[in-house]
Amino acid sequence: MEDDTIQRKKPGILKIIGPGILIAATGVGAGDLSSAGFAGSHLGTAILWAVLVGAFFKFVLTEGLARWQLATGQTLLEGTERHLGRIVGWLFLPYLLIWSFYVGSALISASGVALHALIPVFEDPVTAKIFFGIISSLVGLILVLRGGFKLFEKIMGACIGVMFVTVVVSAIVVMPGPVEVLKGLFIPSIPDFEGQGVAWTVALMGGVGGTVTVLCYGYWIAEEGRSGLGNLSICRVDLGVGYAMIAIFGIALVIIGSTVTIEGSGARLIVELANSLESSLGPIGRWIFLIGAFGAIFSSLLGVWQAVPYLFADIWRLFLSRPSVQVDEIKGVLINTQSLPYRAYLFGLAFIPMLGLFFQFRELQKVNAIIGAAFIPILAVVLLILNGRSSWVGKTKNHPLTVVVLVSTLVFFGWTAWTRWVA
Repeated sequence: MEDDTIQRKKPGILKIIGPGILIAATGVGAGDLSSAGFAGSHLGTAILWAVLVGAFFKFVLTEGLARWQLATGQTLLEGTERHLGRIVGWLFLPYLLIWSFYVGSALISASGVALHALIPVFEDPVTAKIFFGIISSLVGLILVLRGGFKLFEKIMGACIGVMFVTVVVSAIVVMPGPVEVLKGLFIPSIPDFEGQGVAWTVALMGGVGGTVTVLCYGYWIAEEGRSGLGNLSICRVDLGVGYAMIAIFGIALVIIGSTVTIEGSGARLIVELANSLESSLGPIGRWIFLIGAFGAIFSSLLGVWQAVPYLFADIWRLFLSRPSVQVDEIKGVLINTQSLPYRAYLFGLAFIPMLGLFFQFRELQKVNAIIGAAFIPILAVVLLILNGRSSWVGKTKNHPLTVVVLVSTLVFFGWTAWTRWVA
């Protein structure tokens, strides 16, 4: 007990909030930038409250995932396989493959568009998108292969720092007024915009903090050596910082969007947003915003490249490999990043979604939004079941208030997924 107490006193602040920073850096991608900017442009600051609600929902989900892993020593996928049946894993695998292609394609495409805006060396924007998109994907691949988790963590910290400072400073400069912002944060309302006010508010709320990448938090805390319920309070602080950063970033984007008129869509909308800012911030302000936007997109790409292969490697050991291989592939919940399943999926992520460079980003983002919207209600159900029994998680069983939030998340995102599928 004494050794455990000493060990918990050692971590510095950066080590404590490290996985939370990874959640923030990975959870804000091209779709979030576009959705927040467009929602702000057409609905104004009145829907700032939606960012807070969305971030809070994702915090509760991720905290539940961490609570399960620390209480049981099992990944959420392992708990699902043991208690809900192997069929869940077999259903999740094709979902993961489809999600990986569309998310990877959207991130590669958005990286290409953003880099072309920063480095306009090509006359043809399509050629620029393809060239810079491929370069971004390959750089991400090399960093993950050569750097390991520690380098990955440092690069992501730098990216989140750049994107956070540049975008938040831009928002402060163009902010309409503190009263209007506070009203939008704490007095919920949904302005009408051609009958789409509710739809865009829902999209903004659902886009905060990522979808499938929420599962990656369990593998990141394993990389940090966190195990046992003694680390639960650290994870809560860590996640609080991460989702606070996501909320502030989303609020800043809505504020920026509220000051300009934009009509674009997809990754191009980010560039239009930067161009609109030039009138109030000047050319330097445009560049600063674009640097922050690219930092957000590339950090999301790098996070997906590094973390999503964990999920496939875990599925491999649980559902596809022989029992003798399972012992070699994992120590506790720490995935071997040198293993064939991890590396094969990493290479697949880096190369196969490049095919999406030849599609319209708008279509990629639409399918991505539909697929992502279906995941959150499923995760809420799993956490209600797995964390709902004292015989499985002991005293960390879901608190009644947690159950209320999870059920609310299930209802809200379930409705969102249904409306998007029907649409």
